Amino acid sequence: MTLRTNFLWGGASAAHQYEGAYLEDGKGLCTFDALGGGSYTEPRQVTYMDEKGQVGAAAVDSSMTGPVPKLTRGYVDPNRYYPSHEATDFYHHWKEDIALMAQMGFKCYRMSIAWTRICPKGTEEINEAGLAFYDQIFDELRKYGIEPVVTLNHFDMPMYLADHWDGWLSRKVVDYFLFFCETVFKRYRGKVKYWMTFNEINVLSSWCQTGVHENNEANLAQAHHHILIASAKAVQLGHHIDPHNQIGMMVSYTPCYPLTCKPEDVLEAIQFNRQKEFYMDVQVRGYYPEYRCKELERKHISIAMAKDDLAILKAGTVDFIGFSYYMSTVAGTDPNVKKTQGNQFLGLKNPYLETSDWGWTVDPLGLRIALIQMYERYHLPLFVVENGLGAKDTVEESGAINDDYRIAYLRSHIQALKDAVRLDGVDVMGYTPWGCIDIVSAGTGEMAKRYGLVYVDKHDDGSGDLSRHPKKSFRWYQQVIRTNGEEL
Repeated sequence: MTLRTNFLWGGASAAHQYEGAYLEDGKGLCTFDALGGGSYTEPRQVTYMDEKGQVGAAAVDSSMTGPVPKLTRGYVDPNRYYPSHEATDFYHHWKEDIALMAQMGFKCYRMSIAWTRICPKGTEEINEAGLAFYDQIFDELRKYGIEPVVTLNHFDMPMYLADHWDGWLSRKVVDYFLFFCETVFKRYRGKVKYWMTFNEINVLSSWCQTGVHENNEANLAQAHHHILIASAKAVQLGHHIDPHNQIGMMVSYTPCYPLTCKPEDVLEAIQFNRQKEFYMDVQVRGYYPEYRCKELERKHISIAMAKDDLAILKAGTVDFIGFSYYMSTVAGTDPNVKKTQGNQFLGLKNPYLETSDWGWTVDPLGLRIALIQMYERYHLPLFVVENGLGAKDTVEESGAINDDYRIAYLRSHIQALKDAVRLDGVDVMGYTPWGCIDIVSAGTGEMAKRYGLVYVDKHDDGSGDLSRHPKKSFRWYQQVIRTNGEEL
């Protein structure tokens, strides 16, 4: 068994890390517009203004945790540099960038729609210029036969909803989100077939991602319930507006191994894995699993539910599972084992694996394990919508960017994906490596941490002419797509 003949090869990005033009043509502010730059050692900072008009900043580490003080509103400080405000300027380079995607042979492009580009405050107000921008994107993609795969919400919360409604803690935000969904479902009917509701739904915790100021466990449990209701309602709405729509969920999937065969370590790994499985259980099976109900009960957390919420969850299950995979992690009870960084979480260091320059473990076999675990649990088509290596790229005197390390990373992970299909019978519908064209890192706010197959002349101090330069991996991936993954 080989990969599907219609396998969706492509690349992935997010609006707040790629588009730039953060206030252009009527776009409103989102929470990420108030998030400054950082590094591997220095956390990013959210800027805000308190009720007395005093400007402050709160650290947000690479796991995107950390509260923003109550009674504050997001504030963009004119004396600070915010990397996302220009990012790598897809807003003005979209035609050139889509041509590069077509040159690589993309069958699809996974992207997000900026909520505040369509609804500047996140409320029931429409910005026609924003809708027109995505019209031209989808038309250009279609010109080259590239399927758009659209994430409805990729972390960015409208600033107004965070300031005035405390983000997803308010049930009213569900209604505002559904207005946005209805607007884009109707506008892009026939142009977009593949959708996902919330990006990495299992890691939404910070003010930037949720708009919730006091992100304690009880508040986040309530906010996450509203997000799950919003997702289920969006699935039903999308199917009603266009029965051809395929609407999936998206989770950050990091398989967790027990540190040893000690039973306590095995249980620790089970508990860690439940942090992602809960969101898949709800969005695929349509109900809160027993272990989550018991956890909430032990912690004396009571979620406010409307009388029809359980029916909504049951009726709004997804068509496929999209997920990000960058690494695996380890859980155990030994307090002396060193912790390591990850994709918005911390785990124990695995002594059997190498790590990237940013401390992320490199585990290609973990992707096969992830695919097996998900498919055997849910039996839905799986879509690898993020996978990649953040690394420092060097432009040589000749202009070449020889990123053999990135090719090696992607090659080994694609091989693992193929093994899951051929040897384990997993149904995989596509693969879109992260940051197909260099973008701003979400966790650190850096340009130095590059993922793309195309280099963008943009740097951490804001300098650069934004010119595009294919890397060695560009040509390699072109061959991978041309042969449907047979030549790696």
